Amino acid sequence: MSLHKKFLAGAVSLLCTVAAGGAWAQTTVLRVSAIPDEAPTELQRKFKPLGDYLKKETGLEVQFTPVTDYAAVVEGLANNKIDMAWLGGFTFVQAKLRTNGAALPIVQRAEDEKFTSKFIVPADSQAAILADLKGKTFAFGSASSTSGHLMPRFFLARDGIDADKDFKAVAFSGAHDATVAFVASGRADAGVLNASVYDKLVEMKNPNVAKVRVLATTPTYYDYNWTVRPGLDAALTKKLTEAFLKLDPAKPEHKQIMDLQRASKFVPTKASNYDGIEAAAKAGGLIK
Repeated sequence: MSLHKKFLAGAVSLLCTVAAGGAWAQTTVLRVSAIPDEAPTELQRKFKPLGDYLKKETGLEVQFTPVTDYAAVVEGLANNKIDMAWLGGFTFVQAKLRTNGAALPIVQRAEDEKFTSKFIVPADSQAAILADLKGKTFAFGSASSTSGHLMPRFFLARDGIDADKDFKAVAFSGAHDATVAFVASGRADAGVLNASVYDKLVEMKNPNVAKVRVLATTPTYYDYNWTVRPGLDAALTKKLTEAFLKLDPAKPEHKQIMDLQRASKFVPTKASNYDGIEAAAKAGGLIK
């Protein structure tokens, strides 16, 4: 190839690269948030090493903004206020419906392909099976939580327990760690939270978790994922996806990130993985 042709080929390649990443090139900040399923300080602690890694991989400043409720994350994605968010399965379904299918789930942890929730009772409770909770007070997490409300409610119904009729009273603690505190303090006779947070509290020797015990564990279901907003630059979306998929806990520089994310690895995901959750939400009357 002549020098002139090589120059033209290189110029065409460069123009294609600029065209593909033009919108990305104009972006200086990646705005990230997460559903508030744990205390804001814990969410910040979990995200910081990941945020530093994403800054290195994308060259963008990474800004993490905690929110007060699940709906705020959905609206943030829909209204171009947030570029990427950590969502539960049900929150993703809400975001998908809110954006007419334009919100795009890119990755999930391998653990999210087979997620579970744990029903808990005080350590000295006489309850032996879920049916023993009828007539008792019960705490879910957030009303929009997949693992702290939607799927446990679905599995309770499958076992013949109507949460609205069979419990003496139902409370919503707002977060998984708060549910443990509810049950440990006697504010509720039983509750449910996601298995990952429960296991983390046990490992951290949380004083509240020492006062409760697991009564039952749900069947598995798909749960959390990282979702990007409608219209996010395709080249940036690809870069973010690749960054997550490269994370490897066997590498010392990645281990803290993966430990805090409670992930063995990240894997690609797709909207259809959450069809079962959408069906459960419709069956429970939580969405139309």
